[in-house]
Amino acid sequence: MPLSPSHISQIGIHVTDLDRAKAFYGESLGLAHLFDAPPRLAFYQCGRTRLMLAENRQLAGEGGTILYYAVDDARDAQAALAAAGAAFDEDARVIARVGDKDVWLAVTSDGVGNHVGLMSEQAPT
Repeated sequence: MPLSPSHISQIGIHVTDLDRAKAFYGESLGLAHLFDAPPRLAFYQCGRTRLMLAENRQLAGEGGTILYYAVDDARDAQAALAAAGAAFDEDARVIARVGDKDVWLAVTSDGVGNHVGLMSEQAPT
């Protein structure tokens, strides 16, 4: 059974200079800054999609962009894809609390070298 994500929830971009990237995305592009988080992350909002800037000099410019697809439940999505043969780099887990919701994330691969995130936002359990 296909998962049928509703939209791209988040895009993660690896950058070499977080302060410079924040100036571009926040000041030049005009995206709304949401928050910063350790260890050198910044989050912005663009419509329904959240943008995560992650300072990582080793991955920047080398396929370091990750699309995070919105699913109803990251744990269920992981189970369904695992049953279909997908291997997971990161099992579903809570990575943050935003407002009154826990943000769940599982990370797999598309089989051709790209990471794929499965993200859900749910009431805490």
